[in-house]
Amino acid sequence: MSLQQSLIDLLIVSVIAALTPIVAGLLTRLRVPQVVILIIGGVLVGPQVLGWADPAGLDLVSNVGLGFLFLLAGYELELRLFRERAGRLALTSWLVTLLVAIGVTAALAAVGFVRAFVPIAIGLTTTALGTLLPILRDNQMLEGRFGAFIMAAGAVGEFLPIVAVAVFLSANGAFLGLVSLILIGGIALLFTFIPRLARHQKIQQILSEGEHATSQTSLRWTMVLLLALLVIAADFGLDVVLGAFLAGVVLRRWAPGDVHSLEAKLDAVGYGFFIPVFFVTSGMSLDLHSIIEAPARLVVFFVLFLVVRGLPALLFYRHDLPMRERIQMMLLTATALPLLVALAKIGLDSGTMLPENAAALLGAGVLSVIVYPAVAVSLGRSGARPLVQTPRSDGS
Repeated sequence: MSLQQSLIDLLIVSVIAALTPIVAGLLTRLRVPQVVILIIGGVLVGPQVLGWADPAGLDLVSNVGLGFLFLLAGYELELRLFRERAGRLALTSWLVTLLVAIGVTAALAAVGFVRAFVPIAIGLTTTALGTLLPILRDNQMLEGRFGAFIMAAGAVGEFLPIVAVAVFLSANGAFLGLVSLILIGGIALLFTFIPRLARHQKIQQILSEGEHATSQTSLRWTMVLLLALLVIAADFGLDVVLGAFLAGVVLRRWAPGDVHSLEAKLDAVGYGFFIPVFFVTSGMSLDLHSIIEAPARLVVFFVLFLVVRGLPALLFYRHDLPMRERIQMMLLTATALPLLVALAKIGLDSGTMLPENAAALLGAGVLSVIVYPAVAVSLGRSGARPLVQTPRSDGS
């Protein structure tokens, strides 16, 4: 593909990204998340519909966008949550989800519905925390007790499936995959010691003075961290999302200088450009023909996300959250997409996943992003409305 065509494709994607907030603002009554508009925009301009743009020329930028999505998810993660009840409940709920996913996938494999056992089972346990973050932020759902529970559940539902992919779907086999996972975790830990290397007074002065100047030192070093861990993960035969998530966790520990300013810059770079490119290209890559030919498969996966990943929330949070918030947890934890892209690619590359199942899995993930968070947000808004009391007959 020529450079000119790639630039044209990137221009089209940028136009969709720029128009998305305007469209979302005009559709305030429908409360459509911007992520949904980006995906639908990608579907419309992609090769399956209008054919204006091709995702092949945007692979690099899209992968960096995926990396930013997981970096910000890792950065938002408070590790202390896993020493608290929210973390313990999230881990227990995910382990039950995993057992249910294995049983359900085994039943589907027995009837010939699926062929790629491991990718499908892992896919049913995922939660798209990175995708949910802008929606949760915009609707003030990261605050208080509910915010702690959804962050812990989302982090577990995003990170542990990544670990499972690294171990069970590694190109080098399960044992070497586990060794690679441990090694990259150790490398990520070593990155936390980098600030100690910059304690020289002159170096600290240079970094501090350049933080808000044209040199943007803290942002540049953040990009070095992200890209380094992406490259290391790829070199170890692991998916890049693992490196990106670890980069976010590491960054939270050693973010240099003005942390709040750095967060704003990461949001600007990530949500301003790279992350929208990932969502639009995800829509462009959707195989609509396979979905149209076998729509029942998409419906099955869409329902299974809710049943397998979402329903345990109703049980495990019954002593901690009211029913309305548990239903919100069920819907939000059942939202999946970014990791499904990687799982579908792995399944197709290995020849173990049926093409129609790969398309249906991605389609169900897109539909989950469109439907589940929107319903959860609507429930939150309806629950926040003050009750209007009917005047009593005595005038009180």
